[in-house]
This record gives sequence, structure tokens and C-alpha cells, in this order.
Amino acid sequence: MEFDVPKFLYFHISLLILVASSTIEASDLSSLSSSAAEIISRFQQYLQINTAQPAPNYYEAADFLVAQAKSLSLESQTIEFVKGKPMVLLKWPGAHPDLPAILLYSHTDVVPSELHKWMYDPFSAHIDHNGHIYARGSQDMKCVGMQYLEAVRRLKASGFQPLRSIYLSFSPDEEIGGHDGAGKFVESEFLKNLNIGVVLDEGLASPNENYRVFYGERSPWWLVIKATGAPGHGAKLYDNSAMENLLKSLESIRRFRASQFDLIKTGLKAEGEAVSVNMAYLKGGTPSPTGFVMNLQPSEAEAGFDIRVPPTADPESLERRIAEEWAPASRNMTFWFVQKAPVDDESGNPIITRTDSSNPWWGLLEDAIRKAGGKLQKPEIFPAATDSRYFRRQGLPAIGFSPMANTPILLHDHNEFLNRDVYLKGVEIYESIIKAYASYVGDGGNRESRDEL
Repeated sequence: MEFDVPKFLYFHISLLILVASSTIEASDLSSLSSSAAEIISRFQQYLQINTAQPAPNYYEAADFLVAQAKSLSLESQTIEFVKGKPMVLLKWPGAHPDLPAILLYSHTDVVPSELHKWMYDPFSAHIDHNGHIYARGSQDMKCVGMQYLEAVRRLKASGFQPLRSIYLSFSPDEEIGGHDGAGKFVESEFLKNLNIGVVLDEGLASPNENYRVFYGERSPWWLVIKATGAPGHGAKLYDNSAMENLLKSLESIRRFRASQFDLIKTGLKAEGEAVSVNMAYLKGGTPSPTGFVMNLQPSEAEAGFDIRVPPTADPESLERRIAEEWAPASRNMTFWFVQKAPVDDESGNPIITRTDSSNPWWGLLEDAIRKAGGKLQKPEIFPAATDSRYFRRQGLPAIGFSPMANTPILLHDHNEFLNRDVYLKGVEIYESIIKAYASYVGDGGNRESRDEL
């Protein structure tokens, strides 16, 4: 049934809704303790700095982080391995600098956003009535960087003195491969002089109550396949045209992709244990002012693929498949890699961090999370790539962990958010982990301190 509502009633209803909404959202921080509200406020400030690729405001972020360091009496240094791309390194000196140090690693850049597909500005750090903090970087991974700092703040306030030195690094360019950030960092004498014993880096949110933790990751292989053939009239049927050859490859790749996906669907493999193949682009045809020439078969066709290879895979077998099935020379095809990260180390061993008794850092992490009231899932292989791979290639144990339980996975998605209570709990979790790591003396040696900051 339809009926007319007086205009003045519309006005009063709208006003009531607006007031109610404002009251709810205004109470989001006022309902917290003063210390918790300050923690959330600092997180919002960091999120509000636009560090989205391809033009991240790195210097504003660096200034903010250095100011945080000063408020905590931490030593700070800003390093540019590549001009215009600062890495901020903070240090809390340990009582025994001869012990290998702890590196709490994070990156400052975030991926771009499609503004019209967000409910709120992705750099407003808006908190809704559910306590969800909406911002690009709220999950990936400004949350972790600030949780490190807040955990250090709590430990300092408690009077804790670390035995090991603690470094916090905030690096550029992870979202575009990390080559000018972590890549340059691990190759430098600067890192060697820090005497790092273990690295903590980002993980993923968990939709259930158990935290996820990662000991390895799939290596990105960005493959381009090109087919060539004689051009011909669009009405002619003949063998070995560029398009036909490429279509045969696409079908072969599709079958392989489906077989790997089936292993995940049936539970035989976790996502990070399967080889993923996704087409990134398809290029062919002869351009015309109105689109493409429709009565001409092109002499070249090309496709690009994002392949992720787990450390448990056989990379040589996959390369043979590419050369013999996906891009055989017999079909006038060539291929190359835009990026091809190694799967194994120089000794032929998978690039992973051990999660057994041979790695004391793993046991310490498990115990610390448990003591802080958290639960861990079975350790996993990260399905994508993080900067951890650079450290693992240097032989350093690196563990990927972001304390986000009961949270949908929204990194790189529209309306990325992290709940304020989940964030605050993560600070407690990191406080427990950092305290356990910084108090551990089990793998100490007689090496002299080499850290200069």
C-alpha cells in the first residue's frame, strides 16, 4: 500500500537518523579507555597518510614514524637505498648487544583504491558504529607497523628492559615487488651490521578465532607467452596462425589451472601449496581508428600470466611444462619471464623457515601467543609474496604473522577494514611476542656487537 508522508515528517525522520548515527559513531572512541583511545587515534593518523602506489607520500609517513620514535625514546635513522624511497629504522638497544637482534619488519606503502567503490574515503580512517576502521592499509599492513610501536610503548611503560636489541623497520615499495626496499636492504652491509637473528613480517587475517602464521611463500613467476604466424584474410582457414597457436596454449594452461584448483577444493592441498596460474592480459589484433581490423588475422598474439610457485613444488618440472606444452617452439612460440623469483636456495633446498624444535623462535612465538590468550592454526605457506622472501634467501628465519582473528580477508579489496578491538588485541599479542623474543638468550654467542645506528 502506498501513502503520502508530509514533508515536515521526512525532515524530522532524517534529522533523528542523523543524530542517532552521529551519536553512535561519536561514542566509538569515547567508550574506550583514554589509553586505548590514544592507541586507536595514532593508528588513524598513520592510516590517513596517503602512501598509495604509484605516488606514495613516503616522507610524510617517515616524519610521522620518527616523531613516534622520539616519543618513545627510540633511536631512529632514515635510509634511502634509492633516492625518494626512505626506509625508517628504529632501535631499542638491548642489555646484551652481542646477542642476535630482533627485526620487526613492515612496509609503508599501500595499493591504490577505486574511490567510488568505497563506503568511506580510504584515507579517512573512518570508524563506524561497529568499531570497524575503514582505510587502505588497515590490514595490509600499517596495522602491524603501529602494533609493533604500541607494544614497545607498553613494554617501556612497564619497565621492561630487553636483553636483545630490537629493530623496527618501515620499508618502501613492497606492493610493487620490494626491489628498491627490502631487496636493497638485504643486499647491504647495513643489514649485516645489525646482527639480526629473526624477522617478523606480515601475515593474513583469519575469518575464525585462530591466528594464521606463515613459514614460507609462493614465488612469483610473471610469464609472457608470444605466438607468431603468417597474417591472413579473416575469412581464411589455415593452420598455425598466431591466434590459433595461442588458443591451444591457453587451453593447456586452463586444464593445468583447473587441476591445481581441484586439489584446493577437495582439501588435498592448502591454497599456498598449489601452483596458481591466472591470466593477467591478452593482446592481439590489428588496431584501427574504430577498434580493430576485423577481416585480418594478426601475425602476433601475446598473453601474460601471474604464476605463484610454492616451495614444495618442482620448479624444473614446471619450466619443462612451459617450454614443451604451453609455449613450444614447434608452434612458433616464445616465452620469457618479467619476474622469476627463486623457489629454492643456492643449495637446492626450499626457501622456508622451520616450524619445529630446531627453530627456537617458532616455539617462543607459539608460547607467547598462547600466554596472551591467542590460538594458532597450523602453519601455512603464504599464497602470495611478501618481503619475507628476501630475508629467507639470506638464511634468516622469517615468520609472517598479523594478529587479526575473526576478520574477513580484505587486503587489496574495496572497503578494507580492521575492527578496533581486534587491533587492540593485536597490540597485546605483539607485546607478549616481543617480550619473549627480547628475553631469549638460548642462541647467544660470543660475537661482538656490530650494530651501528
